[in-house]
Amino acid sequence: MSAPDISTTLNGIFFGEIVDRWAGKAPSAIGKTLVSGRQEIGEMGFLGDAQADLEHHGGHDKAIHHYPSDHYPNWIAEGHIPTGTIPAAFGENLATLGMTETNICIGDKLRLGTAVVEVSQGRQPCWKVSEHTENEKMAYLFQKTGRTGWYYRVLQGGHVSADDPIVLFERPCPEWTVETVTRARLTRRVSREDAAILAELPLLAQGWRDAFARMAEGDTKENTDARLKG
Repeated sequence: MSAPDISTTLNGIFFGEIVDRWAGKAPSAIGKTLVSGRQEIGEMGFLGDAQADLEHHGGHDKAIHHYPSDHYPNWIAEGHIPTGTIPAAFGENLATLGMTETNICIGDKLRLGTAVVEVSQGRQPCWKVSEHTENEKMAYLFQKTGRTGWYYRVLQGGHVSADDPIVLFERPCPEWTVETVTRARLTRRVSREDAAILAELPLLAQGWRDAFARMAEGDTKENTDARLKG
């Protein structure tokens, strides 16, 4: 299906290493720093990046995390992060302006340098974003605001540098924006009919399809304590 004319330029690429950050809690690679030069993208994401918890981060459906820098002024104005905070304060791999959860859809295919990536799901925030930002409410605020960013799966490996364009070229699911689907997944306020459709949406990450399948059967209960509180 043809796609609207949506493109922007990368403002930064960020990688992290697995480190023990917090006593008594799991290690993390959320602390990412700016990298320069041409970076290689493989099937599981950037070759220079790391994920500590491959059950909940990384893998085929969560290979690369894109977070809109558009949200930083709002977070700062609301007092949730300090003035002057810059990407990648939320552990993102990619920073841009002009692409947000409202104009990017599940299944969107984009050219990222010489690579091709596909939007697989929104971000499901966990306690690590709260610890990393030193704001105990941040994971909850991600859910409340819908400012979560999204993940890509890699369809074709390649190389990319900061200042390269990222260009939308195919949109098979225009009715399912990242914002709509992520709010439905995180709040579980979704009709059974829509949940059934999302459960069968092949371009949505399998874990989210499974969750929507449960919602379609009327099971909207979910214990989020482990994810949000650690």
